[in-house]
Amino acid sequence: MFKKISLSLIIATFYSFAQQNQSQLIDSIRLKEVVLSAKVILGSKFEAKNRTGSAYYISPEEIKKFNYTDVNRTLRSVPGVNVYEEDGFGLRPNISLRGTSPERSSKITLMEDGVLIAPAPYSAPSAYYFPTIARMQAVEILKGSSQVQYGPYTTGGAINMLSTEVPDDFGIFINSSYGSFQSGRLHAQLGDSKKNFGYSVEYLNYNSNGFKELDDGADTGFDKNDLVAKFKVNTNPEAKLGHEFEVKFQYADETSDETYLGLTQTDFIISPFRRYSGSQVDQMNTEHLQFMGTHTLKFSDYFRITTVGYYNDFSRNWYKLDYVSVNGENQGIANIIEDPVTFASYYDIVSGAANTSDNDVLGVKANNRNYLSTGVQTKLDYHWTGENTFHDIEVGLRYHFDEEDRFQWVDDYSLINGIMQITSAGTPGTNANRISDAKAFSSYALYKLKYKDLTLTPGIRYENITLSRMNYGTNDIERTGVELTERENKVDVFIPGVGFNYNFENLSLFGGVHKGFSPPSNQEGEKPEESINYELGTRFSYGGLTGEIVGFFNDYSNLLGSDLAASGGTGSLDQFNAGEVKVQGLEVLLNYNLLPNSERFVLPITIGYTLTDTEFLNSFGSENDIWGEVTIGDELPYLSKHQLNTTISFEHEKYEINFNGRFNGAFRTQAGTGRIPENEKVASNLILDLGGKYRLGEHIAVTANMMNLLDETYAVARVPAGLRPGMPFGIFGGLEIRY
Repeated sequence: MFKKISLSLIIATFYSFAQQNQSQLIDSIRLKEVVLSAKVILGSKFEAKNRTGSAYYISPEEIKKFNYTDVNRTLRSVPGVNVYEEDGFGLRPNISLRGTSPERSSKITLMEDGVLIAPAPYSAPSAYYFPTIARMQAVEILKGSSQVQYGPYTTGGAINMLSTEVPDDFGIFINSSYGSFQSGRLHAQLGDSKKNFGYSVEYLNYNSNGFKELDDGADTGFDKNDLVAKFKVNTNPEAKLGHEFEVKFQYADETSDETYLGLTQTDFIISPFRRYSGSQVDQMNTEHLQFMGTHTLKFSDYFRITTVGYYNDFSRNWYKLDYVSVNGENQGIANIIEDPVTFASYYDIVSGAANTSDNDVLGVKANNRNYLSTGVQTKLDYHWTGENTFHDIEVGLRYHFDEEDRFQWVDDYSLINGIMQITSAGTPGTNANRISDAKAFSSYALYKLKYKDLTLTPGIRYENITLSRMNYGTNDIERTGVELTERENKVDVFIPGVGFNYNFENLSLFGGVHKGFSPPSNQEGEKPEESINYELGTRFSYGGLTGEIVGFFNDYSNLLGSDLAASGGTGSLDQFNAGEVKVQGLEVLLNYNLLPNSERFVLPITIGYTLTDTEFLNSFGSENDIWGEVTIGDELPYLSKHQLNTTISFEHEKYEINFNGRFNGAFRTQAGTGRIPENEKVASNLILDLGGKYRLGEHIAVTANMMNLLDETYAVARVPAGLRPGMPFGIFGGLEIRY
């Protein structure tokens, strides 16, 4: 696994093979099929291209091109993925697939190694923990029809991140870099495999002083650590009944000087990287612990049963400014930043322009929460063949439990000469004191039939969910139950889907229809989010040009909005009915080698484009102004209508240069139609990145990366509270060693 193979040689070989065997590449029915690992959705680009629904596989080579540590930058190359940034480093991404609500990636199924990875996927899915993309071997994105295997969120799709596997041979890998904003990274792995066992130990540290400028001169960066250890044992390869058991341990922690407090429109124009004095004590501290055991029972290449037990524990305390009190009257920071004229006295305190006359003026909330996500899942996969047919039945079962435990408080501060001092320490549990949990049983069955050039994949998923909440109240910090209130909501749903793919000589036609589903909250009687989703597309390969064009249409009968503090709400997580909505769009992906006849150089170019068009089909007023006042015909906020991404690579056996340009169209921050008002707009931007590698020998390479080459100053969002900047120009250099 660690042995270096020239990327240019791989690509040149692929293109030569493609020219000579084009029909064989497309006509997958002539190839022997084996059961895929339960950890993966696709496993390779070839599987992605032959899926009955839309799919994309980001390979190890693609991930390494730019040495990205920001998952936002990694995913922008994939059509149908819509993201908006928040902190500039990708610590807490907001990801949408095909127009789902992007806030905290809470409406897509997130997995690592085939296991749900959001802190509490059913009861509190907002992704305040997100795996570090720099330690991933590959990323799989599944959109469109027949995704019944992966839930509970089936509307937009699923993202599965594949951690570094146990290597086939002994190897050592070290990648280190340093650059702008005093940013450093160290990534190391050691591993080996023998006949009956293998192991891998991996460590990653990523840190930065940050590019924002606090008024008091303090750091605005972060420090993240990741440790992953894997150990596997297996029977002899020639054994009639194969067993393999792998144990995975993962630990991560993060300390980041991040805030919810952004800038007013005027201050952003004057000094976009400024941070107000009122955010100087804001800090996020997290710890994540995972244990995962995977047993595979292999009867043959065509029949396998895999069982996975998993345990994820995540704790976080985001200590951040929440409100300002003037003359005993509180105002939230979102209101202050949105209207600094009306709330001038509050703004002067937040910005450090005025001293506080009272002690308890700045309320800093300790958003202290603990999450647990645990369960067991089993997958049975059986293949068989006929004279002109191929059959596959896949059956999956999962029992899952998760919970979110909120135990929060507020500390009060004064601000004198730009320095905050604590004046009243809060008592833990006096701001929020409740536990939300979910018990879920899910199962699915998927049948795959290939007859000559036609593939059909009908399937159905079942979700049985019980969502509960125990609120002990802010006066019962011992949780005796004297003021306990409880509520419960149950969901029982079948989620069908069917997809098809037909291979012609140089192209294939694919499509399907499936039911979209997202669980509701624990409010009694609240209905889940539901939709009917359609897609139709084609994949083609002609004259060296390969690509994919897909049209999709999502018809929501009941879209759910969530009260998240990250999107300007109160943070209660309560959901509300937004009614009927339609989301439609177009995805285009093109690949071509500009030097098809060269034996020494490869010049591949990839172009991806996404059109996302949204429309509310009814009028309503959303709670807490999360979406504003909605009228029929309004567009959904925080979704760019147009996105374009281009990657060009110049590759040689000794070196490679990779260039990426991405255009993100303007989007609105409140529901509306027509021209976007300036105070509700995040303007479009064009960001260029450059990555390079020079190989000094078989084992050593020098790397260099430049982010935002044009040093464009751009806003990425207006939530949680005010305008926020993207990363300015940055340059990073490093060394990569493989043995």
